Amino acid sequence: MILLGSSSSTRAEILRSRGIDFKQAECGFDEDSVTHKRPEHFVYHAAMGKMRLCESKYGLSVPILCADTIVTAHGKILRKASNEAEARKILQMQSGSEVAIITCMVYKSENIAFIDLSKTLYRFAPFVQEDLERYIESGKWRGKAGACMVEGFCKPYIRSVEGYESCAMGLTIEKLEPWLKESV
Repeated sequence: MILLGSSSSTRAEILRSRGIDFKQAECGFDEDSVTHKRPEHFVYHAAMGKMRLCESKYGLSVPILCADTIVTAHGKILRKASNEAEARKILQMQSGSEVAIITCMVYKSENIAFIDLSKTLYRFAPFVQEDLERYIESGKWRGKAGACMVEGFCKPYIRSVEGYESCAMGLTIEKLEPWLKESV
């Protein structure tokens, strides 16, 4: 059993799909408190902030897993969109572009600590405007870094990918699983 310090339904689904027993709890970390401009620094400090807060709230009697994911395009960090206009703007930046999705995950138990910073690069074909509008209307972009959903809306537009799809979904499970076995 682990504690997933995240409200992400996608991260929960990744753990479920691998048969990993977990309970989920949002720790309440304010991502807006992170001011780093370099994408790797931002995601690292956000994940570490979440871990510090979760550890102070829950201790380590149950191992804790925290993560943060960001999307970058054209050298800009694309945060979670707060409304449809913002979602449209940041998705249009990704249309026909190279997009990097970076996830930092932190796993900690009483006897082990693991930090991973992974990047997956996507090259997207230009988005069809009608598809983009349907996606925005669906609201599925809400709560997603960069409003990006590589397992959903963006999938048919992927021209190439370098890295793990799980990284782009918010939890690089292939790198985490060996550490889960070590900490049992």
